[in-house]
Amino acid sequence: MSRTIKVLLAEDQSMVREALAALLGLEEDIEVVAQVARGDEVLQAARAHAVDVALLDIEMPGATGIEVAARLHAELPAVRLVILTTFGRPGYLRSAMESGADAFLVKDAPAAQLAEAIRKVLTGERVIDPTLAAAALAEGANPLTDREREVLRAAADGSTNAELAASLHLSQGTVRNYLSTAIQKLAVRNRTEAVRAAREKGWL
Repeated sequence: MSRTIKVLLAEDQSMVREALAALLGLEEDIEVVAQVARGDEVLQAARAHAVDVALLDIEMPGATGIEVAARLHAELPAVRLVILTTFGRPGYLRSAMESGADAFLVKDAPAAQLAEAIRKVLTGERVIDPTLAAAALAEGANPLTDREREVLRAAADGSTNAELAASLHLSQGTVRNYLSTAIQKLAVRNRTEAVRAAREKGWL
């Protein structure tokens, strides 16, 4: 019999986490050995339990699944990374792959499909939800630069240009230029719409 695959499950919604753990527990060759509700708890738990695969929700307190994937990829490169999301946003897929993720699946995929993805990533395969893959190709690359994304993220709470300039150590004119360029690229009317549009596409 093949060895048991040790899985870490990172998901902030306890009902979803417990349901996924129960479903995966039905598989003979898979054992959920650790569960965490925060992104900043993943690395320690992965080390403590010597996991083979980490299942990461995208939106968690402490750190996003994509941020966690990048850290795990750098510090525990043997751990295979599966990103799970309720948000089928093309930009998230691109970001996840760039962070070192081995698989990207939506949460409502059948449990058997998730279990099969866990087995496949251990053999070195990449597993991507086909609908998301097609959408990402159709959407194209993120047009925003790192700086434009940084300014938009900071602007999401409604900060004024002066407040943004102070917090980002930029001049107000530079902040205005970044926001203006981002608004033009996203074909929207103002910064609020720019933040919303970038988030919907998974570009922030």
